[in-house]
Amino acid sequence: MKRAVALLCAAALASSGGAAEKKRPNVVILLADDWGYSDIGSFGSEIRTPNIDALAKAGVRFSDFHVAGSCSPTRAMLQTGIGNHRAGLGNMPETIPPEHVGKPGYDTVLNDRVVTMASLFRYSGYRTYLTGKWHLGKTADKLPTARGYDHAFSLADAGADNFEQRPIEGLYDTADWTEDGRPATLPKNYYSSRFVVDRMIDYIEGGRASGKPFFASVNFLANHIPVQAPDAYIARYRAAYDGGWTAIRTARRDRAAALGVIPVGTPMVTMASTQDWNALPAEKRAAYARAMAAYGGMAEAADEQVGRLIAHLKATGDYDNTIFVFLSDNGAEPTDPMATLLGRLNSWAHYDMTPAEQGRRGSFTSIGPGWASAAASPLRGYKFSAGEGGLRVPLIVAWPGNPALKAGRIAGRFAYVTDIAPTLLALADIPGHGGDYRGRPVEPMTGASLLPMLTGAADTVHPDTQPIGYELSGNAAIFRGDYKLVKNLPPTGTGEWHLYDIVRDPGETRDLAAAMPGLFRTMQADYAAYAARDRVLPMPAGYTAEQQITTNGFNNSVRPKLLRALPWVLALVLLPFGWGAWRRRRKAAPRRP
Repeated sequence: MKRAVALLCAAALASSGGAAEKKRPNVVILLADDWGYSDIGSFGSEIRTPNIDALAKAGVRFSDFHVAGSCSPTRAMLQTGIGNHRAGLGNMPETIPPEHVGKPGYDTVLNDRVVTMASLFRYSGYRTYLTGKWHLGKTADKLPTARGYDHAFSLADAGADNFEQRPIEGLYDTADWTEDGRPATLPKNYYSSRFVVDRMIDYIEGGRASGKPFFASVNFLANHIPVQAPDAYIARYRAAYDGGWTAIRTARRDRAAALGVIPVGTPMVTMASTQDWNALPAEKRAAYARAMAAYGGMAEAADEQVGRLIAHLKATGDYDNTIFVFLSDNGAEPTDPMATLLGRLNSWAHYDMTPAEQGRRGSFTSIGPGWASAAASPLRGYKFSAGEGGLRVPLIVAWPGNPALKAGRIAGRFAYVTDIAPTLLALADIPGHGGDYRGRPVEPMTGASLLPMLTGAADTVHPDTQPIGYELSGNAAIFRGDYKLVKNLPPTGTGEWHLYDIVRDPGETRDLAAAMPGLFRTMQADYAAYAARDRVLPMPAGYTAEQQITTNGFNNSVRPKLLRALPWVLALVLLPFGWGAWRRRRKAAPRRP
């Protein structure tokens, strides 16, 4: 039955319109970095995102769409349609504990047992391009041009400066940008969101003479730390956040409900990490508000570049026959580098941390857990956690010239990031693979095509009895129909399992474990089977992703610098003693007659 519905949907899409519409569609993926569930206007935000909202009006919004709690595991699943452990991203290089390095599924790069959809598109006659963040491997055989992309200007790291060719200090030694596998230099007038669109337009136009359709992956650095935006964009939000994160969280919840994205009256929890805004000193409130103004400005600047790309495709006649996919790679980032002594020392040593400079060139700005919770409104948790605030993000799919996609519709049932690849392949009428790619055995895709949800033929593509497992850094979940079994390690949880109905209670406020003991036990067994199949490892005692980032950053970047500097430091320290000893020996030596 499921196969029949999918075939009917594909036939409807193919037959809609005349001959011009039957031409193979272009594909544009717009991947935002660390945007929370309600960070765009069509999901309840006060941030101005008119261009992304226009795609929502022309396409379908998915209000129950899930990714991983961190960036590269999501990117691996997006690229391949396969779970993060099977794709090699059981953990990231920045957050993996040493005990897991080299274990099966913990490659920390996209492994060779999976095939990217870029490879499938290219093999089927598409031009394939990628710009911006990659974060799936640094060596030549792991960069985008070795994984299906004709051309790519990409960043191999988790993030970098947005105004200059500079790494995140204390985490990396250099900003690892490459073009087509070779070290690359950024232009002098570089700003990340503008540049990734500039370069993508160059690639699209450079290959136009081939007559082939294009598959384009635009990967923004916005809004990853450091949060930075041009001054004019920050100024637009100068007074927007003076009322604090609790007020914004409530306002976003109410707007999202009015838009039909969440149920009216959705309850919310207050995260333990959310401070009482009104109890903070005035100078701290002002600094926090300035940081969030930079965040809003950074998101609006990215949206403006989305609009510039869309305007270009309209001018070239490509817009109507282009499939657009907008999503975030995980929830908003709660980490505050200024919360620890080492973080403060590193920030002060390398950046201008004065409050007036927040978000500007040379600064190192983050929004912290209070604003991250607001960005995830009305959900519990944020990036790194397995709470809905870490895993549930906005998804928009639009094909403006194809009326078979129900424009303006909200799809309200569960969808997963592994569903994107099979969906795009189906829309482009490209065969997938069942575990064999051009005679080579590979991991089979596990995602399901979302075509029935896009056309309105079905409310869901995942049967209510199908368990879908997830784990990253010890935070874990199993999804089954409308229900979610979840556990989070400290600091966002206690390591205990909880059961929620995430359709009626997306804020995860009512634990149903005691009320539904049969389902609770069934889903625990589902998770155990998933963890065994994907070889999920238990985390070392006391592990947190945030602390591991600091430790790995120190070991990989700071410690080597200290070791290189040690001989010079010792020389400077010992020189006075050596000089003093030489003088004492000289004075004690008998004088010659």
